[in-house]
Amino acid sequence: MVLEEFLDEWNNDRPTVLVHTSGSTGKPKPMWVEKRKMLNSARITCDFLGLKPGDSALLCMPLDYIAGKMVVVRSIERRLKLVSIAPCGHPMAKAEPTTFAAMVPLQVYNSLRVAEEKRKLMAIRHLIIGGGAVDEEMAAALRSFPNHVWSTYGMTETLSHIALRRLNGKDASEWYTPFDTVEVLQDAEGCLVINAPLVHDGALKTNDRVEMRLNKITGKQQFRVIGRKDNVIDSGGIKIQIEEVERKLKPHLSIPFMITKAADRKFGEAVVLLCEAPSGSKALTSLDAVFSEDDLCNICTKFLPPYWVPKKYVFVDKLPMTETGKPARAEAERMVRG
Repeated sequence: MVLEEFLDEWNNDRPTVLVHTSGSTGKPKPMWVEKRKMLNSARITCDFLGLKPGDSALLCMPLDYIAGKMVVVRSIERRLKLVSIAPCGHPMAKAEPTTFAAMVPLQVYNSLRVAEEKRKLMAIRHLIIGGGAVDEEMAAALRSFPNHVWSTYGMTETLSHIALRRLNGKDASEWYTPFDTVEVLQDAEGCLVINAPLVHDGALKTNDRVEMRLNKITGKQQFRVIGRKDNVIDSGGIKIQIEEVERKLKPHLSIPFMITKAADRKFGEAVVLLCEAPSGSKALTSLDAVFSEDDLCNICTKFLPPYWVPKKYVFVDKLPMTETGKPARAEAERMVRG
């Protein structure tokens, strides 16, 4: 979808627009969402960030998904100057700094590695990063940025984010703080439940396992995401969170990888390390080293608890990712079954 098509859809007589989920846990699904609620979401974000008419906003994400659509809706609601470029991995190679920009982690990652792009990224007054986890390495690279950098928490059903956490400055935190109009709680399985009446009808139960705390200074409930309930590997009765394993390995593997699972006759489910390698190869080359399967096994054994160590290593030409840059978990499971 291009901008003109979305604007035609937005300006027609229908009260809803069509969006698609990201597809990180399966096939993307279509959803009809209310324009009125999208405007509510836009207003909440613009008010929180202090955006005002005449400020500029960068659109550099696909308009098939809620994140891209909401950049446009925020521009409409707050009369921002919209700067639109074709979605790409290096948006700051094509765009000048704006007051506000929304990007996925991959776009930020790429921009941080090119000096001129990084300079322009630092000049954005409010940069929000969503659609995937911000790892510790990226958070460290952003910590000294002079303006406001935020990690967002949200989903298609909540019409973009309902909580933010600051990534830079003295207020940097790993804890998300919901907007004032949003209430969060934890269900019996430790998953987040969201009450956000301005953007969603009724309580929304998520599959995100969280820790919660009360901020003693502000009195607000905050949460930290541990991982998804459906990304748990039950191996011999031990519950292993996929995202936790990936976080543990990230500092020690300078190659593209992800953790998935496979059926196992002995343990029920087994941890699998899925890695990118040249076609037909069983050695993985990074800028720093070449990793063989034995090397990977040794690293995992050294840095992971014994019951987290992968029981299988699978080499693929390309890791499965969604269009929005998230790991395609369901596709990863299919790949290791094959």
